[in-house]
Amino acid sequence: TSIPRHTNRLITEKSPYLLQHAHNPVDWYPWGQEAFDKAKKENKLIFLSVGYSTCHWCHVMEEESFKNKEIGEIMNKNFVCIKVDREERPDVDKVYMTFVQATSGGGGWPMSVWLTPDLKPFAGGTYFPPEDGVHRVGFRTVLLRIAEQWKENKDALLQNSQKILEALLHVSEIRVQGQESPPPSTEVMATCLQQLSNSYDEDYGGFSKSPKFPTPVNLNFLFTYWALHRTTPEGARALQMALHTLKMMAHGGIHDHIGQGFHRYSTDQHWHVPHFEKMLYDQGQLAATYSRAFQISGDEFFANVVQDILLYVSRDLSDQAGGFYSAEDADSYPTTTSGEKREGAFCVWTAEEIQALLPDTVEGATEGTTLGDVFMHHYGVKETGNVSPAQDPHQELKGKNVLIVRYSPELTAAQFGLELGLLGDLLQEGRQRLSAARAQRPRPHLDTKMLAAWNGLMISGFAQAGVALAEQKYVSRATQAAAFLQRHLFDPASGRLLRSCYRGKENAVEQSAVPIHGFLEDYVFVIQALFDLYEASLEQGWLEWALQLQHMQDKLFWDPKGFAYFSSEAGDASLLLRLKNDQDGAEPAANSVAVTNLLRAACYSGHMEWVEKAGQILAAFSERLQKIPIALPEMARATAVFHHTLKQVVICGDPQGEDTKEMLRCVHSVFSPNKVLMLADGDSAGFLYRQLPFLASLERKEGKATAYLCSNFTCSLPVTSPQELRGMLCP
Repeated sequence: TSIPRHTNRLITEKSPYLLQHAHNPVDWYPWGQEAFDKAKKENKLIFLSVGYSTCHWCHVMEEESFKNKEIGEIMNKNFVCIKVDREERPDVDKVYMTFVQATSGGGGWPMSVWLTPDLKPFAGGTYFPPEDGVHRVGFRTVLLRIAEQWKENKDALLQNSQKILEALLHVSEIRVQGQESPPPSTEVMATCLQQLSNSYDEDYGGFSKSPKFPTPVNLNFLFTYWALHRTTPEGARALQMALHTLKMMAHGGIHDHIGQGFHRYSTDQHWHVPHFEKMLYDQGQLAATYSRAFQISGDEFFANVVQDILLYVSRDLSDQAGGFYSAEDADSYPTTTSGEKREGAFCVWTAEEIQALLPDTVEGATEGTTLGDVFMHHYGVKETGNVSPAQDPHQELKGKNVLIVRYSPELTAAQFGLELGLLGDLLQEGRQRLSAARAQRPRPHLDTKMLAAWNGLMISGFAQAGVALAEQKYVSRATQAAAFLQRHLFDPASGRLLRSCYRGKENAVEQSAVPIHGFLEDYVFVIQALFDLYEASLEQGWLEWALQLQHMQDKLFWDPKGFAYFSSEAGDASLLLRLKNDQDGAEPAANSVAVTNLLRAACYSGHMEWVEKAGQILAAFSERLQKIPIALPEMARATAVFHHTLKQVVICGDPQGEDTKEMLRCVHSVFSPNKVLMLADGDSAGFLYRQLPFLASLERKEGKATAYLCSNFTCSLPVTSPQELRGMLCP
């Protein structure tokens, strides 16, 4: 390869996204003191550009502007330029995104913001084309205008930035308003169901027309609603909406039928043509959600989707040391000799390719049918391509096909006069051949950064799948990843989590020179993962670590005045605002999951202040929960768990005994959103017996494994048969 002409300070960073910009002619700095000092010393404005490695428009803006030598010169002359990976620094991203959304009415990435030397924002936007167009000002013009303003009207600009900051402080504050109590759970649940129901797509599932996101938080809310209202028409409606959505997503092009796993979202109403990047947080949450769907319905279809997601993650997003990588890009080179990347190139097919790969005549089908005919019919492949031009503004998918299941197996079999059993084998053979052909294509870029928060979501996915599908190998994979977190993303000396680590030379796991400390979401998703892992493995060490992390989270992030947790800790002078996220979106908001974590933590420790804190979070978000709970479906779900009090399911028995295992299988096979499982193994010196004195009074009846259902540490009569236990769990 040729020696790069330019190299900037990003070359010493670990983030794959920052490294992608290390050879731009722009003199990029990472976010940090060196850049801030330079801005102050030279009295220069800061240009802050925030993105992430799987962001399509980030690549476009880099190609057009940041690789342009003249634009680079304008940037270097007038500004101190800082590049941030939003996945490494969600705190920095959130502060300036709050500004961009408030001032321009929209937000997104790449985010472009201009700051005073003391980091206050005064102008911003998202993607800028390099030159002026009919409707948009070009990036070059904006740079020159802002530089001019700073020269001519410095004082006005500084005053204005101070006003903006005060306004932002005011609008972004979330705090308890006088009343100390959580909102009424029944109303919050009913309103949230109503709002989801009103936006539900009866035909294709999902809760918007287009684009359509998987949004697992909506589906988990619906499952919980159903579990608490099983016999009502509303309960049935909630379950039907969730299961139909999951079925349609699994059939759609958002699901990678050849390479497994799910793409980030669909650009159309039918889940057909996606943006092709694959994110770890989606795989983790969807594995858990499809596991619940299987637990509830018993339909193997959902179990197969779980296995599909976990196969993808184990194969393509797993580090040999046990951690999980962040994402795979959407864009890749169509062939080994291509000069430019295309969106979806790794995943799409022409009809000719498929016909050539599947030419075999099918025995037992109507005369002259080839495997290609059957495959193309089932997956909606067309000679001219199956992507409508509306879904393909850049003509990147012209003549190509995104596979989507168009017919039930019964209909496809009937179409070609095939036996149903044979059809399954034929489609599998077709998928395997396409998979082998795809392996010859250049792979999309892999973001090998490993984040504590997203690893937490993925551990929960493996642990819950292990429980619901009774698959020990998934529990083992979750255990391996939790051990990875403890080894690489935790500092035992301070008891604190770290945000990220990286795959370095020789595939070794590396840390940046100045490690980034964990944010609220890292603690919350890791604690949730450890509780899920305890319930799957019954290894008490994970429980002990979870409770230690919960204490640390309280210390670093709790807001004693306004209640709830801040997203970032105090004491970072470069952060202008400490915010609280109030949206359950592609990922749940940290405070939403924290409510359930606190309730679980209290059950395992007897530490009742945690229940009080859970109520205080709900109180802080009370107004939003009552008006627009659809913005916080995970927190709405948590109001119900808070209201119904978690039930402690205690199994007294020998962990190795067959009778104990049978009772555990019974608990694992039931979806119950407000249960907490613990195994009382009789070891009075063990962690749980030390935490919970009431366990000592529970005994095995006639020496058999015995279950108790306890609420607030008072227990039901003992039961020794799985049937009776099931009856108690599903009243």
